[in-house]
Amino acid sequence: MVMKETRVISRTVARRLAIVAQGLAEPRPRADVESIMDIVSRLGCLQLDPINIVARSHLLVLWSRLGSYDPRLLDTLLWHERRLFEYWAHAASIVFTQDYPIHQMRMRRYGKESDSWSQKVSAWMQQNEPLRISILTALHQRGPLRSRDFEDTALVAWQSSGWTGGRTVGRMLDFLWAQGHILVAKRVGAQKWWDLAERCLPPLWISKEPLAEHEVVCSAAQKALRALGVATARDITEYFTRNRYPGLSEVLTHLEARERILRVRVHEQGKELAGPWFVHAELLPVLERLEQHAWEPRTTLLSPFDNLICDRKRTARLFDFTYQSEIYMPKDKRRFGYYVMPILSGDQLIGRIDPTFDRGRKQLMINAVHTEPAISITGEIGQAIAVAIEELAAFLGATTTTYSHQQSESWKRMRT
Repeated sequence: MVMKETRVISRTVARRLAIVAQGLAEPRPRADVESIMDIVSRLGCLQLDPINIVARSHLLVLWSRLGSYDPRLLDTLLWHERRLFEYWAHAASIVFTQDYPIHQMRMRRYGKESDSWSQKVSAWMQQNEPLRISILTALHQRGPLRSRDFEDTALVAWQSSGWTGGRTVGRMLDFLWAQGHILVAKRVGAQKWWDLAERCLPPLWISKEPLAEHEVVCSAAQKALRALGVATARDITEYFTRNRYPGLSEVLTHLEARERILRVRVHEQGKELAGPWFVHAELLPVLERLEQHAWEPRTTLLSPFDNLICDRKRTARLFDFTYQSEIYMPKDKRRFGYYVMPILSGDQLIGRIDPTFDRGRKQLMINAVHTEPAISITGEIGQAIAVAIEELAAFLGATTTTYSHQQSESWKRMRT
């Protein structure tokens, strides 16, 4: 067999392919239900996070790709049409209902494997069998319920040194959710209402015969690779169903043999990034357009938990951008601020802003703007950043946008 020569791409093209794959370049699609579905399907998941200093993260991830849209469309897809649901991807997330067979592998195995965590969960659930039964019975008889609606009949409290210690009903609900017995039926504000899984998803998915492990990993790995644009095996492992790719090396070999994926080498200024790197065959037309410099960049702001940057090591490797959430740091230890949104401009992460939204006053406060030392900020780029900030304000419903004094000198010069 004649071996094909491995394709070589520049790191600039690799970045651009990642950005296009993430839906962060080219003209924005129409902000409707089908566009939201396309984005969630493409990304694999929207991470859920309770912090609401600007807006909930999953709403910001969609905004970065769509511009202003009606968040009620997402509620329709989740709670009425059931085309999306909440489950654990690389974190607690909104996921695509059609990907249920992928997530079902975790559901079937959660708390049943040989590792120490699984054994702890299994033993505790067995000790509290009356609580498990009472929760499922209450849901069967009464329909959707909140955590506080369940009686705590636990025989043994959940032991943890973290914030879950003593949250006995909450932990049982979490474990039943992880095992796929129950799902979030709706949310009222941030309050979750639980129900039996068969009432939350179309019967078509619940009743399907589970896929074999190899099929699951093949599907999940391809979905991750399409979302990443270009990736190493490590990158795939960290994305979508994080750390749930058993036998990934063999799966990648299988997909490569079937020409579903191909290897590439990533070079920049004579230096090669350690690989191997892979591209999905479906993205080859996009790769070829980018190599011909057909590139329609955007400038936008990203949630701290955006899919493009959720793998911090990959972000540093591809973009030379070091990002660390400072939310849980003491105030005097923070370099950039509490809720910091990176600035994506074209194929570079050129800085970050520290915003706060005052809902009562309808005021978006930009506490700080930091630009990367190695990035030259032109007037055109500065104007594009200002437009992105105003677009964020419009999405939030802010009537005014104010800036504090904590801004980089280059940004101050552009705004004066």
